[in-house]
Amino acid sequence: MLSLLIRRELPDDIEAVRGVMAAAFADQAPPDAPAGSVPVEVTLVDALRATDEWLPALSMVAEVDGEIVGYVVCSRASVDTHPVLGLGPLAVSPKSQGTGVGSGLMHAVLGAADALDEPLVVLLGHSDYYPRFGFRPATDLGIVAPVAAWGAHFQARPMTVYDPAIRGHFRYAAPFNDL
Repeated sequence: MLSLLIRRELPDDIEAVRGVMAAAFADQAPPDAPAGSVPVEVTLVDALRATDEWLPALSMVAEVDGEIVGYVVCSRASVDTHPVLGLGPLAVSPKSQGTGVGSGLMHAVLGAADALDEPLVVLLGHSDYYPRFGFRPATDLGIVAPVAAWGAHFQARPMTVYDPAIRGHFRYAAPFNDL
């Protein structure tokens, strides 16, 4: 049985988080990317940390036997003028994928977001994976994706304090615009 601990990221975890993300996203580099280049998710999280949209309480790591094997973050986003959360990236080291680490991270960050009275969490992700956590197409809630082609992969999860008046165009934290 897995000895899984999910907790807030600490400053001493940053290098381990970068390593997990680099390994998790290594196979998603563009074909023209130079060998050994850093995945965009690594630089995205570094850029998020330097903004006011960074929410330290929603930057979480997963440890197994003292080793960081997973990571998830939510940052400040908006739907028109309503503050909401953008979830991602979520990363699990290749050796720990399929062991429940990703699910544990999702449950922890969603529980923390709900406890902080966040109304809505939005993400761009696999439409077969995220519905198990309560996500559904954001268009069902009247939320417009920044890129129309995202379709059903652009998903939202209403939280306990969700207000159906939260409708309109979604905007991720500023560093997402540099991708």
